[in-house]
Amino acid sequence: MSDSLREIADRVLQGVAEQENGVPGVVAMATDRSGNTYEGAAGKRDLGTGEEMTPDTVFAIFSCTKAITGAAVMQLVEKGEIKLSDPAKEYAPSIADIQVLEGFDDNDEPRLRPPKTDITVEQLMLHTAGFGYDFFNHDLVKYGEKRGVPSVVTATQASLDSALLFDPGERWEYGSNIDWVGKVVEGARGKRLGEVFEERIFAPLGMESAGFVMTEDMRSRRATMHQRGADDNKLVPMPDFELPQEPEQHMGGHGLYMPVGDYMKFIRMILNDGDGENGRVLKAETVEAMGQNGLGELKIKLLPGVIPTLSNDAEFFPGMPKSWAYTFMINDKDAPTGRPAGELGWAGLANLFYWIDRKNGVGGFWATQILPFADPVSFTGYMDFETAVYQGALSPA
Repeated sequence: MSDSLREIADRVLQGVAEQENGVPGVVAMATDRSGNTYEGAAGKRDLGTGEEMTPDTVFAIFSCTKAITGAAVMQLVEKGEIKLSDPAKEYAPSIADIQVLEGFDDNDEPRLRPPKTDITVEQLMLHTAGFGYDFFNHDLVKYGEKRGVPSVVTATQASLDSALLFDPGERWEYGSNIDWVGKVVEGARGKRLGEVFEERIFAPLGMESAGFVMTEDMRSRRATMHQRGADDNKLVPMPDFELPQEPEQHMGGHGLYMPVGDYMKFIRMILNDGDGENGRVLKAETVEAMGQNGLGELKIKLLPGVIPTLSNDAEFFPGMPKSWAYTFMINDKDAPTGRPAGELGWAGLANLFYWIDRKNGVGGFWATQILPFADPVSFTGYMDFETAVYQGALSPA
């Protein structure tokens, strides 16, 4: 690690943690293909207790879980045990019962009909199956209120038994698709998703503190969730907020806890064409396929924050076209941070962000525990951090 990278990155982390109404605490790391090139922490795990943020802090990573679930599916694909073109109902039968929401009648009751085609595994991977998230879609909020659909953070089957917003394959809509992908993995493997992850991803990568259920050691290092007030911009700790620890469903779209250091091992696996520190996870050609645009001419869109306590309006690199792969966002043009066109990244609801640049062999992760999503302070800090990594990693010595 260059002195300039540490100096610039440390200044970014300290700046967001120390400013008034900044972030409570942050952990950020960067890596090349060999190992971490930067590890930093600033601020507090919990503003209420004043406990210091440390690099080994455990986070609820929310939708950063999705890429790991995607890798578990692609392991099945490369073994010939499933095909992406398969109907998902072959592995998760209850998905066949989900109907398309066409709107609401004069009494505000939902109007539903069967989908025109079966949902495929590939459509789930690409977010083109028709599922959404209520915090990004007004119709799903209304439908959930009418039909008593619980939030996906309850980790229940009932939370997945919502409605499709359109016929499978019709367009892109970010939603609970990858939770259903997790159920496909379970159906194909005959095991719970957490067991599959442990055997086939975490162990080969040396990810020792990752799981849907926290050990006591993990819980002792857990960062507290914080809520930013809409009116006063202040952060309020929510020490009792925790994803279900005896979950009915292992949610492949958002359910994992881990420290940033463990996720860096997953990022390095993608940088190294599927090779992990304790063994190979994916074939090189599989990793290559995971980084290809699967949407054709479709583009992903801004995510509108329709439940203000959970998300603001959210979009990476506004004005730039962006595509979707299995299961990453692709920036179609060079990003202002230094990330070249065609590279990978995504995020988690509590303002966690990562990128994977296979061209240059660099990647990074930025972790906070703040709601709502797309927090201006945390996201700006992440963009500054990514820029600092490119300046430090790729600029001439």
